[in-house]
Amino acid sequence: MARIAVFNQKGGVGKTTTTLNLAGLLARRAADPLVIDLDPQAHLTGVCGITVPRAEMSLYGLYANGAALSSLQCATANGWQLIPSHLELSKVDTQYGRGPSVLYRLGQALDREAAERPVLMDACPMLGVLSLGSVFAADGVLIPISADYLAMKGALQMERTLKALEQVLKRRMPRRYLITRYDARRRMSVDIERQLRERYGEEVCATRISENVSLAESPASHRDVFEHAPASRGARDYADLLEELVSAGFLRAHVREPRPQLRNVPAGARTALSAGREAAARHQVAAGLHLVQSGRSGR
Repeated sequence: MARIAVFNQKGGVGKTTTTLNLAGLLARRAADPLVIDLDPQAHLTGVCGITVPRAEMSLYGLYANGAALSSLQCATANGWQLIPSHLELSKVDTQYGRGPSVLYRLGQALDREAAERPVLMDACPMLGVLSLGSVFAADGVLIPISADYLAMKGALQMERTLKALEQVLKRRMPRRYLITRYDARRRMSVDIERQLRERYGEEVCATRISENVSLAESPASHRDVFEHAPASRGARDYADLLEELVSAGFLRAHVREPRPQLRNVPAGARTALSAGREAAARHQVAAGLHLVQSGRSGR
């Protein structure tokens, strides 16, 4: 699967954080992700430090003018391409929401883009053209659920929504439930995880995203957690999540670990470092011999 909608009908569960950090890691592993901000609040767009001067230069241009997605892409400092959001997207339902064809517009636009390129769609929590359009365009849905009871209710609501959509799609939409803001010291977190695994089984990700201050801090600096705090628990959790999704075939992306740059040295040649070490060793040997000779002459 190359297109993933990150969607939950409840806000504040980690949709944007998940999209941001998966995109950052995919970019670091040369997978060239395309990220789409479908939330009119434009949180992801703001985190990336992108300002859209006119609504038509955002995803709104697709619905208003039929603009190609390639013409709306912006390069981010994080190393991936973003189709930004704009407040005008909040009007899409009233302006263009008549008829089912609008729900397929995003998917049709993506069909004209590179097929093997991973696509992450940060959907808004409201059920409407934008969020439903992301599901219609997706190969699978990643559903972040924070470890609290209200988010658990959101998961039940999401399940009902997906089942209703599957009657139109004529297929079962692959999905993964991702537990976020997990704290093993809280009984509530443990209870929520147990209930989710009992209800949804293997569709619940084995990886849990722990409550971590670095994940909360990184957006303020317009960076993903891998740039902000690469050794943090949050970075490790999202690295594990990507590996799990790719290994399971839920996210199809040709990722590779970044390799250190190596310098080729001709056979028999000495690098400056090895020459320096050799000179230091000679100096130490000479100093040792001098001390031995001084000791003998003293006796």
